[in-house]
Amino acid sequence: MSDLDRGIMKFKGADTPVAIAISSVIIIGGIIFLVVWAMQNAYAV
Repeated sequence: MSDLDRGIMKFKGADTPVAIAISSVIIIGGIIFLVVWAMQNAYAV
């Protein structure tokens, strides 16, 4: 069992490159969405 299977993602295969890539795309996409949304609301573009 790797260290990644012990954290939040407690399922078999959580440390595969595909699972890590999907998770990182979702997280980075969410951050980018929030930044764009905040900029549009802050500057009323």
